[in-house]
Amino acid sequence: MCRSIHALYNINPPVSEEEIHAASLQYVRKISGFNKPSKANQAAFQTAVDEIAVISSGLLATLETNAPPRERRLRTNVQNESNR
Repeated sequence: MCRSIHALYNINPPVSEEEIHAASLQYVRKISGFNKPSKANQAAFQTAVDEIAVISSGLLATLETNAPPRERRLRTNVQNESNR
């Protein structure tokens, strides 16, 4: 599951809040073992996703680098070639 989480920092075009939320959801699914939580765990699951998304956004906003941004198309082409 977490294999599909990719680096979200220093890419062009920059990541969206939706992408950060999706990565947070994947992370919570992985560590909890739930793809979809039961009703009893739904609130805790969603709170964790939301909090991790906020923390991740803050982290991405404060990181610094001198490296040029990576182009997403290049990463996608490499992934497509490796899947052949």
